[in-house]
Amino acid sequence: MASGKRQWMASLVALCLAASGCQGFFAPVSPVPVSPQPPPPTSDVPRELDKVTLPPYVIEPPDILLIDAVKLIPKPPHYLEPLDVLAIRAPGAFATEPISGLYIIDPSGRVELGATYGAVEIAGLTVDEANSAIEQHLQNILASPQVSVSLASSAISQQISGQHLVKSDGRINLGVYGTVYVAGMTIDEVTATIETHLSQWLQDPEVVVDIFTFNSKTYWIVTEGAGFGDSVAVRPITGGETVMDAVASIGGISQLSSEQMYIARPAPDGSCKQILEVEWDEIKNGVSATNYQLLPGDRLVIVEDRVQAIDSWISKVTRPWERIFGFSLLGSQSIQRLEAFGNDGRQQ
Repeated sequence: MASGKRQWMASLVALCLAASGCQGFFAPVSPVPVSPQPPPPTSDVPRELDKVTLPPYVIEPPDILLIDAVKLIPKPPHYLEPLDVLAIRAPGAFATEPISGLYIIDPSGRVELGATYGAVEIAGLTVDEANSAIEQHLQNILASPQVSVSLASSAISQQISGQHLVKSDGRINLGVYGTVYVAGMTIDEVTATIETHLSQWLQDPEVVVDIFTFNSKTYWIVTEGAGFGDSVAVRPITGGETVMDAVASIGGISQLSSEQMYIARPAPDGSCKQILEVEWDEIKNGVSATNYQLLPGDRLVIVEDRVQAIDSWISKVTRPWERIFGFSLLGSQSIQRLEAFGNDGRQQ
């Protein structure tokens, strides 16, 4: 009887498991979120519908960086200087002209509190000293002024925030805080390097760094000139350019060009190259198989029109002779005219 009961229980458990499907008993209640990753390319060569994400951008000259100062607080004691911004509050001020808000120290070193209260010279003082100076100034106007002064923004942020060119020596200029070497670094590495450099003068500085202009990673568009010389255009790589983007950037194919083109892609070590034939007629009609994604260092070569090249070659060969024959004909006509009319223009 007991054996039969155990078999019945085992059968019931098996039935429940079958009905519930393959589920884990210890499935997490709130799984750890995972950042979505781009799918791997299905081809060796990235193209319009099968692009790849480029590795982290490595900063080099002459890239331009955009730096935004998030937190730049000078280490104490900080002596106020022109263009510092103070947060000033005086609860006992007149209701018609309150003192509450942000006030900038003008180039003369004074802070203007309003038409009724006038200005107070505070450049060169600490924040506490400026608090006392403003409070003492207001005692001549208000009964019992209570002043609260704090540093809202330092003038140093104006020297750090903005666009910074990576110079040929790989450094950017941070004004009075000197230069920082950033070449060969990623954005995260540059951010950490700048913050470490500024920590010599500032308390736990925080900056945000981004790339304002991509100048160091480029590709080239070479347009053969059908005997009139090749033209070369350089374009920055931002991560998703294709052959069609490149052609559009130069305004299309010129009258001296054919629809034949190819990409010359150098190997990383420069020892060899890869040639990718481009079918422009297919690309413009919606077939993206050869609309390749361009990578740093690529050369997109637009081949010349052979008929135009032959015509220009013939023109180069015949033009000198045409000039010679033209001079000869002009000289013979001049001689005939002199013989016919003489030097005085009268017919002989």
